[in-house]
Amino acid sequence: MITTPLTPAAIAKSVFAVPPLARNDDLTLNRIENERLARHIEQGGVSTLLYGGNANLYNIAISEYAELLEMLANIVADDTRVIPSVGPAYGTMMDQAAILRETEFPTAMILPQHFGSTPAGSERGVRDFAEAFGRPVVLYIKAEGLIEIEQVEQMANDGLLAAIKYAVVRDHTADDDYLRQLTEAVDRRMIISGIGEQPAVVHLRDFGLGGFTSGCVCVAPRLSANMLSALRNGNYDHAETIREIFKPLENLRNEISPIRVLHDAVALAGIAKTGPLLPLLDNTEEPQRIKIKKAAKELLAGASHCAAAAAATTESTTR
Repeated sequence: MITTPLTPAAIAKSVFAVPPLARNDDLTLNRIENERLARHIEQGGVSTLLYGGNANLYNIAISEYAELLEMLANIVADDTRVIPSVGPAYGTMMDQAAILRETEFPTAMILPQHFGSTPAGSERGVRDFAEAFGRPVVLYIKAEGLIEIEQVEQMANDGLLAAIKYAVVRDHTADDDYLRQLTEAVDRRMIISGIGEQPAVVHLRDFGLGGFTSGCVCVAPRLSANMLSALRNGNYDHAETIREIFKPLENLRNEISPIRVLHDAVALAGIAKTGPLLPLLDNTEEPQRIKIKKAAKELLAGASHCAAAAAATTESTTR
């Protein structure tokens, strides 16, 4: 596991995979299947794993947290970066800070708290956690009103932030005054597009964000990595083509539940046995699973077709 600080250069290096967390039938952590999923992601050219909402860490017990961290640090390759999450409740994150401080994780993401929070209270929580952890953190902005841009700017200036995951959903991705102001207040290279492939083209091309997170990368990592490469090289048409391949599964995630659909898609695609979701969530129902399996298999097929087309193009140009 990489233990060096998360920098803009590190952000730009890889898609941020946001995997589900595999569990046994008794809800204990399934180390074998979590390692199988991590290896699948790594073999697809993705070297940053962010365990947060898709891993359902909103509901994890403090008593399980140290075991989780030990597992995550040891199931990945030496050149893979792992970012765990904390919170969202203040008491939870402060207890987790004491556990994290004893590890080599260079950063952690604070899950957003939508109910029972204010901007000033959120800033205080981030500052208290960062101080207790002793390292810069990843701030997760999922909705306007959770925290003000001026507060984010001050925390960045104070060296408390390693990155910002930006995941405010807009009807029109390009029409986002909050994000535009945010990119003017902090180094845009430290802002990560946090809603998968669908807004990534606009976020990286038009707003200059440093990278993007993805859940569906867990199904087709090489395809997502190729999309990032296309965006870095200014090949936006190719990036758009790849984005369309991810769309059917992403549409199901939006329609049903981002966490539940991805959790089951990884299993239904035959990548890893993710098992039951930790309550207070539950797995998808059979009619939904039929649709999810179809979309996941189509994503795998689309990734294979895209890879074959790229290989054919490379071969023709080298003759």
